Amino acid sequence: MMLSQFFEDLTKAYQAEIEDLQSDSEGNDILTSRLKSKRSQFALMMPMIDTDPEMVAVAFHGGIDFTNPQTLLLLLGDEPEEFPSWADVADAVQFESWAQKLADIALQEAGGERFLITTVCLEYLHEKSNGNYNGAYGSQAADDQSDDAIEGVERDDDDNDGSDLETEGADWLAEQGFERLG
Repeated sequence: MMLSQFFEDLTKAYQAEIEDLQSDSEGNDILTSRLKSKRSQFALMMPMIDTDPEMVAVAFHGGIDFTNPQTLLLLLGDEPEEFPSWADVADAVQFESWAQKLADIALQEAGGERFLITTVCLEYLHEKSNGNYNGAYGSQAADDQSDDAIEGVERDDDDNDGSDLETEGADWLAEQGFERLG
C-alpha cells in the first residue's frame, strides 16, 4: 500500500497522539478517560481540524467500523485536495452511536468532510497496524534513499578529510582573537 505524503506524515502524528494519551506520568493506562475528555470537548476543538487534524481525530478512536476497506485503501494515496465528498465515502464506515454524534458536529464545519475522511483513514491505518506504525506502509526504496541522504550529510564526502572545515574553523577563531595552535 502506498500512502500519500499527507497520510505518511499524519499517521505518525496520529500514533504519537494516541501514545501521548495512553498513560500518565506514573505509567498508569488512562487512555479511556483522556479520550472521554477529548470527546466531551470535541466541538471546542473544531478550529483545529485544518491545522492539527490528528489531535482532533483521536476522539473517534475505537468508534469506527470499516465496512468497505477497499474504499479507504484507495483514499490513502490521495492528498486532501483530491478527496471525494463525504457522501461518496460514508458507506465505507459505520460509526458507533457516540462517534456518529461527533461526525455530525464535524460535518457542520467548513472543512468537516475532509476532516472525516482524514479521520477514518487514520483510524483505519492505526487499526491495521495494531498501533505500531513505523513507516512500513510507504515504499522501502524511498526510506532507503532518505537514510542515504542523511548519512551523506553526516559523513560529508568520504574523500574529504575535514581539513577545509578545520582550516575555516581555525581562521574564524583567529578572527575572534584566539591564537592558532601549532
